[in-house]
Amino acid sequence: MSTRREVIAGFVGSAISPLVARAQQPERVRRIGILLPAAADDAEYQARVGAFLQGLQQSGWTIGRNLRIDTRWATANADAIRRHAAELAALAPDVMLAHGGLTVGAMQQATRTVPIVFPVFVDPVGAGVVESLARPGGNATGFMSYEYSLSGKWLELLKQIAPNVTRAAVLRNPAFASGLAQFGAVQAVAPSLRVDVNPVSVRDAGEIERAVAAFGGAPNGGLIVLASTLANSHRELIVTLAARHKLPTVYFERSFVTFGGLISYGPDFVDQYRQAAGYVDRILRGEKPADLPVQAPTKFELVINLKTAKALGLTVPPSLLARADEVIE
Repeated sequence: MSTRREVIAGFVGSAISPLVARAQQPERVRRIGILLPAAADDAEYQARVGAFLQGLQQSGWTIGRNLRIDTRWATANADAIRRHAAELAALAPDVMLAHGGLTVGAMQQATRTVPIVFPVFVDPVGAGVVESLARPGGNATGFMSYEYSLSGKWLELLKQIAPNVTRAAVLRNPAFASGLAQFGAVQAVAPSLRVDVNPVSVRDAGEIERAVAAFGGAPNGGLIVLASTLANSHRELIVTLAARHKLPTVYFERSFVTFGGLISYGPDFVDQYRQAAGYVDRILRGEKPADLPVQAPTKFELVINLKTAKALGLTVPPSLLARADEVIE
């Protein structure tokens, strides 16, 4: 005959055992796919992905414990991006991280159910990726890379660092509708700065080389490189051509300047990748991308290469140096 103490002990034991068993079960592993329009050895993108992983870790996600990540470095080749997008969609990840219009577009062609977070996108509304910034409405959300008014600042910077510039070529990819709006913002400030601006549409390396060579044949010229995947994929070529033809050039992101370009002004993409980790965390915990608003940039960086300025015979104004977030000597 069991005593009262034995009965209670047996009851407590039977109640605790399932709890202990559940506690000992391994934590569910979630899966993230990453699609990038860059090569695996691209230092800028490596730093961005590092910030993204750091942000995830700070939110409690650890690779090998409760997280698995599948990364595809697709370069800027459209066919490769579509192929890798299909591969990642087939893996059925819990959420995707995709950089820019080409990758997000390819991912949405591959799946309309997997949530997508973009850390960088010029115009997600204009591209039809989201219904509105406040209410994305579909399976994608994230962070914008530019507000169009920013483009006017590029011409202002060009005039500040190279006062003799009276004509500027604006390199853009005609396949991107955002290029029209970016050029419009440049054009709007040109009269007050007394600079003639000309849009130059380029689609590949050959067109870039011919356009820069033709424009560089006359004096007092400068370049503005608008944001696009095309420009990123031909970063080294554009910087080399600008140096060869002695053209002061303003770029939309720091990677051009670290490679030898003159000056850049744009969002801090490392910071935006870190913020994207917060959106991925929220989606993994149950929120929907349709309800997470697309955010505008909040942190910008001005980067100047003094060595390049010297090679071009330019003296950087002290006021501009004082504003710089990074000066390369």
